[in-house]
Amino acid sequence: MDRLSHYSPAAALPLALAGEPVLLLPDPALWWPGGHTLFIADLHLGKAATFRARGLPVPGGTTAQNLQRLSQLLARHAARRLVVLGDFLHAAEAQTPAVLAALEAWRAAHAELELVLVRGNHDSHAGDPPATLDMAIVDEPWRLGPFACCHHPQRHATHYVLAGHVHPAVQLRGPGRDALRLPCFSVEPGLAVLPAFGEFTGTHLQLPAPGQLLYAVGGGRVWPVMSAVVPGRQERAR
Repeated sequence: MDRLSHYSPAAALPLALAGEPVLLLPDPALWWPGGHTLFIADLHLGKAATFRARGLPVPGGTTAQNLQRLSQLLARHAARRLVVLGDFLHAAEAQTPAVLAALEAWRAAHAELELVLVRGNHDSHAGDPPATLDMAIVDEPWRLGPFACCHHPQRHATHYVLAGHVHPAVQLRGPGRDALRLPCFSVEPGLAVLPAFGEFTGTHLQLPAPGQLLYAVGGGRVWPVMSAVVPGRQERAR
């Protein structure tokens, strides 16, 4: 499914985090207009290449698709800065000539973009991206304005945390015992967890706690989920 359909501005969901207006985007990503900054989490570039290197017959092309979606998103919002909240590359095997060539071409097309990677658990195994990508590589928590940019969900004493890692999702129930799992944003006081941006990723079902709000992503829009979460087995995809 192409999650980067041509959505209308009404499809994004406005919120205020740490007193700052932001938009939850159906791409999925978080846009901070005041900082001209786009936040994404869990890109997992080269995951398919990693699986193939380990003998699993999965299709290719996901890196190109993810980078195309990201380019369209950056252009749509005229972003000056992109912050990746961890797991930029999936594993060391992801650094194939084809993946690195695609990244070099993508970076050349966005030479003026400030690019920041907050290291995640997969980045530790994959190794830092090549220096030719001109990417600032930082450890969590990395403070930017009112936000503490992290990979792992956590609390910060002074800043509102933006994180990834979990790949949050909700499961919706319909008539006839139908069920649909969708990625979601998880928002609570002091912490927002973004859904995975990468196409070739799994999800972790969220069962909301008091004070936690879930915003489902699907059909080219973002909307709040009230009581449609179905209890079930929680699955983490790494």
